[in-house]
Amino acid sequence: MLTVTTVNVNGLRAAAKKGFLPWLAGTAADVVCLQEVRAEPGELTAPVREPDGWHTVHAPAAAKGRAGVAVYTRREPEGVRVGFGSTEFDGSGRYLEVDLPGVTVASLYLPSGEVGTERQEEKERFMGEFLPYLKELRERSAAGGREVLVCGDWNIAHREADLKNWKANRKKAGFLPEERAWLSRVYEEAAYVDVVRELHPDVEGPYSWWSYRGKAFDNDAGWRIDLLVATKGLAERCVKAYVERAATYDQRWSDHAPVTAVFGA
Repeated sequence: MLTVTTVNVNGLRAAAKKGFLPWLAGTAADVVCLQEVRAEPGELTAPVREPDGWHTVHAPAAAKGRAGVAVYTRREPEGVRVGFGSTEFDGSGRYLEVDLPGVTVASLYLPSGEVGTERQEEKERFMGEFLPYLKELRERSAAGGREVLVCGDWNIAHREADLKNWKANRKKAGFLPEERAWLSRVYEEAAYVDVVRELHPDVEGPYSWWSYRGKAFDNDAGWRIDLLVATKGLAERCVKAYVERAATYDQRWSDHAPVTAVFGA
């Protein structure tokens, strides 16, 4: 069995003050992928940077206080790679992958974008480079008898069922037609599988991000943008996938909730 959790921590130092460490101590996950860490390893306390029982790999952004991804594993990785061969993005703290027996697990923080700004252009450039890499990664891994699991904040809601207020967001970053079409290409051309949607095909959500503004969390007016995307062989072994939504607003330690998938042998 392999249990993997992904969560955008919205600043790991802040999350650590709100309950991240008790959550980590109680999780059954074998691998935890973090996004938006927003801290250099040296800025984290030892229990956060290197918790007992975990091997940790951090990939901070060159731009201080931005982005940053990390992967925590119960067993020591066989290999670690930062970035995906991109001159522009490999130092941006947006992609990190580790090799474990039979599987490569990656933590992804895809740019959020903002319509009509350079941030959206950045997001489009990232997507343009990342899709060919996903295809190459799948092919290379398959040749070596390995599976792939890309976990993280993809910052795109693929279907109307993936966000509560989809009608009001049709012209906003995260639900643009071209973004959704790109994610379709990840599933169709690159042949990856959204394991949560595969196990929950006909439900609204389950959402993984809720704005801190208003009553979004209390009304479950969220977005499903935190995804575990697997190669087909691994996806077929997924026996359970769920969002660890906090019971109440004040129990949240991020505006995202952890998303977990369990894979059988």
